[in-house]
Amino acid sequence: MNMIVAYDIADPRRLIRVAKIMKDYGLRVQKSVFEVETDPRLFREMRRRIEKELVSDEDGVKYFPLCKGCAEVFFAAGVGSDADARRDCLIL
Repeated sequence: MNMIVAYDIADPRRLIRVAKIMKDYGLRVQKSVFEVETDPRLFREMRRRIEKELVSDEDGVKYFPLCKGCAEVFFAAGVGSDADARRDCLIL
């Protein structure tokens, strides 16, 4: 399953810890946004690890599942627009 994970963490130390956790699961596409390709078991593990770091009245995280078609087609411009560099491609 593909998804976008976006977070807003108030404390800089917690922010760094959450970013390190996210790097274990996905590709950073913006400062607090990751694209993740996972399965249900790893998704539960990722959520557990992230949510353990959160302070509920200060921090937030959102998980946006992407259908297969949406994950394959996206538009980007500017910084981070080469986020699909990890995908196989053929240039003729």
